This record gives sequence, structure tokens and C-alpha cells, in this order.
Amino acid sequence: METKILNKLSEIEKEKNIEILFAIESGSRAWGFESLDSDYDIRFVYKHKKEWYLNLWEQKNTIEFMTEDDLDGSGWEFKKALKLLYKSNASFLGWLYSPIVYRANETFLNEIKVLAERNFNPVSSFYHYHSMSKGFEEILDTDQMTLKSFFYAIRTALCAHWIYKKVTIPPVLFIDLYPIIDAKFHPLLNNLIDIKRRGIEKSNESVNPVLINLVREIVTENNSIKNELKHKIANPEDFNEFFLKEIK
Repeated sequence: METKILNKLSEIEKEKNIEILFAIESGSRAWGFESLDSDYDIRFVYKHKKEWYLNLWEQKNTIEFMTEDDLDGSGWEFKKALKLLYKSNASFLGWLYSPIVYRANETFLNEIKVLAERNFNPVSSFYHYHSMSKGFEEILDTDQMTLKSFFYAIRTALCAHWIYKKVTIPPVLFIDLYPIIDAKFHPLLNNLIDIKRRGIEKSNESVNPVLINLVREIVTENNSIKNELKHKIANPEDFNEFFLKEIK
């Protein structure tokens, strides 16, 4: 499948006359709890030739594709991606730190990570994850709950909690969030991951009530401390300098 993905990315580069700066896997495969029928969520950042950036008019800044063999692709133009990073957009930060990298300009990827870490605003990312976890929490232990929705609930809750505890960008791989919860939960979660990997996305296997309660406790605590986070304003010149250096 990786060969198909790389071929598709090369095809897009030629067709659109762009350069892909990095391409990664997002979603459940990057988080480490994909199901048998999970598709491939390919995300990438690209740039145009320098002349494209001198155009007076706004132009399309995204590329999307879907193939018959479950390749779901979405790419953001470099300038758009930087503006989102300036706001500590949680989705884009997830792209940057995905453990599955299909291809990358390593220098670019390392430098943009430094930019992200230096300008990380914990408030922005915390509220992104916290609002998502509260939404998923509402369907825990109901007929609507699936293994997928449970993992979305606990992952977003833990990401928000990580930001509160560590004041850093949360890891993408789910098991890397384990240090902020009691070790007694680790085997229960590992077992559930194994079950999800052997099933389908909409599997409604039962979840241990202990884990459901864990999610609720984390969401409640996150809600109680949300006003304690300190807002950090990113430095716009950092981003402008990085942008100019790259398009030159």
C-alpha cells in the first residue's frame, strides 16, 4: 500500500506542478488503533513555484483526492498551513508529529517542528481537544457508542490533559499518552486496542466500565482546570521569516 501512496503523491506533484514538502498518515492508523477496514488518511503540505505567490488574486489552497482502494488524501498549501500553525491548530500539529511519514523534506520538517514548539499556544489546542472529548463523552455507555467513538473520547481527553500537565504538544501515537494515567489502565487499553485491530470500524464491542469512568473523570478534571491555562501569543515574524526563506 505504501508504494501506491507514494505513486499517487508523485502523480499529484506532476499533475499540479507542485512540490510536496511532507506527507504523513493521519487518523486511527497514526494513533495506533486502526481497524481492519480503516482507510488511509494521507495528509500533506505542498508549495508552488515562487511565481504562484506573486499573484494578485487568492487561489485554491487545498488538494483533495479519494481512490477506489481507500486512499483518502488531503493537502494544504504551505502558506495556508503556516497560518493554521500560527494559531496552534491541533489538526495540523497532529500532521507534523505523525509517527507514519511517507515522504518528507527532512530539513523542512525539522525546522517547522521547531517553529511549532517555540510558538505553541496551549489554550488553543487544549480547547480543541476538550470540546471534542466532551462531545464523545455524551455517547459513552449508550447504544450509539462504538469502539471507535470510545477511542476518540479517551484520546481527545488525554490530549487535552497532556497539554494541561506538560504544556507541550501532545504525542500522536495513543500509547505515548500513557504516562499521564495510572499504569493499571494500560493493560485494559492495550487489550481494547487489540480487539479494535481485529474488528471493523463500527464494532460495538463492550468496554470495561472502569475505562468509561476513566474518560469521564479526565473530562471532568479538564473542565475544572480549563481556565488555569496561560494563553501564549505566537510571534508573527517567526512565521513570516520561515515563509520567505522557504519560497525563495
